[in-house]
Amino acid sequence: MKKIRIIVAREYITRVRKKSFILMTIIGPILMAALFVVPVWISTLEDDEIKKIAVVDSSQLFYKIIPETEKIKFEYLNNVSLLQAEKLIATNNYYAVLYIPHTVLSTPIVTISSPKQPSLHVRMHIMSSLSSLIESFKLVKNNIDPEVIQSVKTDVKVSVVKLNDDGTREIKSSDIQMIVAFISGLLIYFFIFMYGSQVMRGVIEEKTNRIVEVIVSSVKPFQLMMGKIIGIAMVGLTQFVLWGVLTFSIVSIVSGILLKDKNIFEQQINAQELMQKQVTLQMKNNDLEMNELSVIFDSIKMIDFGVMIASFLFYFIFGYLMYSALFAAIGGAVDNEADTQQFLLPITIPLILAIVLMSNITTNPEGPIAFWFSLIPLTSPVVMMMRIPFGVPWIEVLISVLLLILTFLFTTWLAGKIYKTGILLYGKKVTYKDLYQWIRNK
Repeated sequence: MKKIRIIVAREYITRVRKKSFILMTIIGPILMAALFVVPVWISTLEDDEIKKIAVVDSSQLFYKIIPETEKIKFEYLNNVSLLQAEKLIATNNYYAVLYIPHTVLSTPIVTISSPKQPSLHVRMHIMSSLSSLIESFKLVKNNIDPEVIQSVKTDVKVSVVKLNDDGTREIKSSDIQMIVAFISGLLIYFFIFMYGSQVMRGVIEEKTNRIVEVIVSSVKPFQLMMGKIIGIAMVGLTQFVLWGVLTFSIVSIVSGILLKDKNIFEQQINAQELMQKQVTLQMKNNDLEMNELSVIFDSIKMIDFGVMIASFLFYFIFGYLMYSALFAAIGGAVDNEADTQQFLLPITIPLILAIVLMSNITTNPEGPIAFWFSLIPLTSPVVMMMRIPFGVPWIEVLISVLLLILTFLFTTWLAGKIYKTGILLYGKKVTYKDLYQWIRNK
């Protein structure tokens, strides 16, 4: 154990001191924080500008009845053509010119003229407003009361309630759960591949430089392999923790400075809520949407992040240990990275398959595909992390955990048999038959 600890310390210290590790530790949180901060910051900058839009209404149906917002104002021009109005954009500081043709009821097409690309927010507001007004005009034309039609329209919202074994009820939001499931599965996949391949490249590099011949004179090949695997696992955990802490810190600081202490996540949800209202053309359903928003917030609060973090750490550690042992065996069996392709494909297929099935698993987390792939050890690190946000019976988690640990022990033994033979073998094109013989040798 002392020799393994020395190898672990060497691998850990060597890698955390590398410029690439320091650079990725700094750049990673900045990029992740930018995914949250930049879109909201840009939207707030855009919202600060009051957009004055000139309206040229040839149909003479919409005079001063198009709904305005705090940031979108309309100025109606009389006896002015579209070309004349477009010339007034610069002098009158108009954001754009909205032209409504006289055929708008039969052919509902309008034109927005602007020196720059009109924002999606403006276009959706105009589209939704005019659509509602045109619908009302057509109803009146056919002697139908618009209020009757509006009262008949029904927007059904599905609220999901999970019934627990102890009789309690939990309100769930499948959208939030799917987002958490996607992120968790992708992170596991990303970290296993990234740090597992580092183990393989490190073994190949030492073998190519003939350093391993000196090392194995002092330690056993199995000790060398385990020291390298555990050392790189600690590097991965260190980087993961630093990414989490730094990302949270950057988001908190930037949201406090640039967004004037407003909660960045509330702003994102509010922006999505506004866009949803415009796209669905529902002008009078504020109460329903506020209720849905409260359900989303309640669902976020009900997610047991302690369980999520503990599950992530377990499945990352043991998934990494299982796969990195196989990666180390491949690195010990070949002389260069070009020769690894024939052995990498069988190992990586289960992980790739888990990502391919991600959509099926997140939309049907209780289905047979999700169930069996969350138990199979080669796919369970990714698939089980997709299922946990939806709630998984503890017996299924226990079976998955035991199978993963047993498979880790088996793959470590298997990799050790291949590693100790292949690590000192040079100049030979290794085949699957050779690997089988190495495993059988006592």
